[in-house]
Amino acid sequence: MLVTSQDKPPAGDRLTAAEVERIAARDAAIRAELRKHPDAIPYEYTKGPGQWQVSWFSTGADQKELAQVYVDDATGKVTQAWTGFQVAWTMARGYQGAFGRRVNAWYVWIPMCLLFVGPFLPWRRHRRGGPSRGRRWSLLHLDLLVLLGFSISLAFFNHALIGLSVPLVYPFLIYLLVRMLLLAFGQGVPREPLRLRVPASWLLVALVFLVGFRVGLNVSNSNVIDVGYAGVIGADRLLHDKPLYGDWPADNANGDTYGPVNYYAYVPFRAIFGWSGTWDQLPAAHAAAIFFDLMTLLGLFLLGRRIRGPTLGIVLAYAWAAYPFSLYALSSNTNDSLVAMLLVLALLVISSAPARGVVGALAALTKFAPFALAPLLLRGIGSPPRKRSSLVFVCAYGLTLLAAMLPVLLDGNLHAFLHDSISYQASRVSPFSIWGLWGGLGLEQHLVQGAAVALALAVAFVPVKRGIVEVAALGAAVLIALQLGVNYWLYPYIVWFFPLVLVAIFASHPVRRGAAAVPAQPLQVPMAQIQPV
Repeated sequence: MLVTSQDKPPAGDRLTAAEVERIAARDAAIRAELRKHPDAIPYEYTKGPGQWQVSWFSTGADQKELAQVYVDDATGKVTQAWTGFQVAWTMARGYQGAFGRRVNAWYVWIPMCLLFVGPFLPWRRHRRGGPSRGRRWSLLHLDLLVLLGFSISLAFFNHALIGLSVPLVYPFLIYLLVRMLLLAFGQGVPREPLRLRVPASWLLVALVFLVGFRVGLNVSNSNVIDVGYAGVIGADRLLHDKPLYGDWPADNANGDTYGPVNYYAYVPFRAIFGWSGTWDQLPAAHAAAIFFDLMTLLGLFLLGRRIRGPTLGIVLAYAWAAYPFSLYALSSNTNDSLVAMLLVLALLVISSAPARGVVGALAALTKFAPFALAPLLLRGIGSPPRKRSSLVFVCAYGLTLLAAMLPVLLDGNLHAFLHDSISYQASRVSPFSIWGLWGGLGLEQHLVQGAAVALALAVAFVPVKRGIVEVAALGAAVLIALQLGVNYWLYPYIVWFFPLVLVAIFASHPVRRGAAAVPAQPLQVPMAQIQPV
């Protein structure tokens, strides 16, 4: 509440507004900001019992908030001081547990990292009466460590050091982009079978415990961020026959920024678990996130079993369950695993032109990025498709888009959809990318975005022959290229491409020692077990 009296303490407080302003202005960061903006105008607010906020605003027409300080009334000390992007973007302040709560604790994150890489790391086995036999490091081990490397950026993000967290994302994205493109074109393909440090049966047991842990953590110690809340609101509007886009609740006014399929996916969970109409515990969002996560895991198992038998299925499912960033998305109860689920399903039906057309269109109308995979899915696997197959795909894709958009069209809601989703996403600027954080890189960003579009189109033509490994690698490369050029990036986006990366790096191993490193193709290769050690 704005305090208008400078010399009289508000009821229940000890300090006056003038005293609070003087305390706030002594903070070093605020002094530096005020030197840049000597004409800034301060305002004082009460933020609940014993808590003050002082904000300085520019004198221009936009009245931009330049600095924000919190002062404790009892002690007269500054508890928080924010300038720059961290004034408007509370997400950049590193508040403890803001994303996923307990999942960020070191005693959860580090063991998850060890579980993720442990079964695949090289080791030495001693022979009785003879020298030890070593296992060499390979690109697979580097791939797994790079996938965990995003943890470095997240650590800085959780400590509000976005000047370090944001640029540190890009080396890992670039590595994965290059690695996926090389794999897609037959470079860097492993020459030895994948060997596990433990039997596959042990992985299966660990997988069961990991699933229980993930679900338990979601239920007992996770939170629903605005993304999951938006899914529940959208589902509620559908159930009550309200326009899906426009005029959303003030506590999530920009929640109508996703495709309609995202909100359709939440309808059964909203119908079963209900909604109080406020940003409460949102059990429907928890249930939806758990469902998307488990279906992605199941899809990976089925995909791995189809490619090379049950052991590869267990490996892919285990890697998803042990990966800390898939747990991060689950504990934040986002909709990002919905994208992952649909993309895994697209790989499962890759041999059928109409089926992959339907699934590809559904994925595209969740968070829009999968639109870029349309040329890849049109192409499919094997040799270039016949005209009839391409036509069937286009028809299935187009009709699914039309069917998904039909409620929006019938409600006369198309303008609001275009404004609140497409236009909003395209124009949003944030400090969570180098383009927004650093600024002045418009030309470079357009070049990256142009290259991403060119790649999305090129994968429809090259390589000429392809199997499931190539398709997965190319799909991951396209999504990563898109993420390199966007204005807004957050850690749950990793799960968009993560399942495709898993398929590419694990399924590319030959089936037996000494075999040629030929990528596996679904339904076209004999089943074979990965050799456990």
